Formats: sequence, structure tokens, C-alpha cells
Amino acid sequence: MTTDSAAKIKIPKRFDRTARLIGEPAMHKLMSSYAVVFGLGGVGGYAAEALARTGVGKMRIVDFDEVCATNINRQIQATEGTIGKKKASLMAERILSVNSRIQLDAPEVFYEKKTSDELLDPLPDIVVDCIDNITAKLHLVATCLERGIPIVTCLGAAAKLDPTKIKIGTLLGTHTDPLSRAMRKNLRRKYNLADDKLEQVLAVFSDENVIWPDADYKSALCGVECICPSGQNPHHTCQKRNVIYGSAVFVTAAFGMAAASVAVRKLVGLPISLYQTDAETK
Repeated sequence: MTTDSAAKIKIPKRFDRTARLIGEPAMHKLMSSYAVVFGLGGVGGYAAEALARTGVGKMRIVDFDEVCATNINRQIQATEGTIGKKKASLMAERILSVNSRIQLDAPEVFYEKKTSDELLDPLPDIVVDCIDNITAKLHLVATCLERGIPIVTCLGAAAKLDPTKIKIGTLLGTHTDPLSRAMRKNLRRKYNLADDKLEQVLAVFSDENVIWPDADYKSALCGVECICPSGQNPHHTCQKRNVIYGSAVFVTAAFGMAAASVAVRKLVGLPISLYQTDAETK
């Protein structure tokens, strides 16, 4: 759908409050936009729902995983009744209940090199990266930069308690966050990306210091007695992690909402104030 054809469509009542905020031309532009959200966990689920509720007209939401009991504390589609069900299909059901007219697909696929071409076809207007597997995350960022796809990447939302510490910046200009440091290092070395490229990646991050797992808490679950329905998957498992951090919904959800805000403003051409620092640009 082109912007011109979208402009002939009356704005649905459900998006009246959004239109009052951003104006009718921007609302029509949003309704004609195509966004892809990768990863539908504690961050991505909220980002996807926010984009749908704001009025994005076409979306693809991607996640291969199933709901685990340990997801209930932070993931929007995780309840006692959804354990073992696919996160993507559950999220699709929620989004269609918000806007039945949205063009939506929900591949239950793991993003990686061999699935990249399919999942980025057709080229989206924006990508929201909420992947927590660093190999996949690096490939997605590098691919979007190569193809000129605007991308918002969400960095470390676990091991944090204070949502007011969340910042919007560029991948080059983040600080404190260990994931962003590792991403810069690997994107430079593995993908030969210069700093001017890293500066094109919009990033949601927190400058709160990492909170290590409570030493007195002895969990019998992840990494010891896995209860995840997809615990033996070949892509991303708790048993392969060196540390399993704690997490809180009021931080992960705030990350997702911040990412959706950045994506919407990018799509409709509204200004985005970026946090500026040169603390870790080397």
C-alpha cells in the first residue's frame, strides 16, 4: 500500500488518539509502513504490541521459541495457560485482536544466516531487533546495514531494576552496557564495519550497572533441571549460558516500548533525541 492510497482511507477510530498526537499525514504514513520484529520475549513482545496498537499497517513478528514457566514474570504472552505454546502464534493472536485489519505474518523460525533472506523479504521499512542470541543479533545488524534497512537494536535488558536508566542512542555511542561493547567489537572484526556504520544503528540501552544473580538464591531450574518446552533446541539454550541473569518486567517492557517509540518516529520522520557520549567508542 502506498502512502497516497493510504491517505484516501479514513483513519480507524481505534487509532484516533495516535492521529491526534502525530497528525493525519503521519498516521497515514504509519498505516502504510512495514515493520519486522525479531524476538518476542520480554522486550520484543511489548515492542510488537506497541507497534500494532500505534497503527503500523503491516508487520512480521519472528520467534522460534515456546513459552516457558520462567517467562511468566516478564513476557506479555506468557501465562499459566500458554506454557508450551509458540510465542509467535500467541503474539499474532493478540495483535489481531487489537487490529484485525493489520497485514501480519508470524514465522516460527530462528533468525540466522540461512533464514535471513527469507525473513527480510520483502525489505521492511524498519527492523526492531529484540534477539538475545549474539551471533544472530550481529548477523541481523550487519545485514540491515548492508541492505540499507533502518534498524533499532535492543541491548541488555536483563540484570536491571531501574527503567528510568533506559537511554536512546546509537550503537557507537552507548556505554556501561556489556552487550553493546561486545557487538561493536565483533561487528568491527567479523563484519569489517567502520564506526560511521555503527553510528547508523539506533540502540535502546540502559546505563544501569549489571546486577549479578543473588549468590544466596539456589535455583533448581535453568542450566540444572531445564523445564523449557524447547530446552533441547539447537539454537539457544539456557544450558549453554555461562550466567543466567535475573530480569524484571518493568525493565524489559520499558525497553520494548522505547524501541517501538523510536521505530514509529523513524517511520514517520519525527525527531529522535539521541543520548550522546564518547565514553566507549574505541
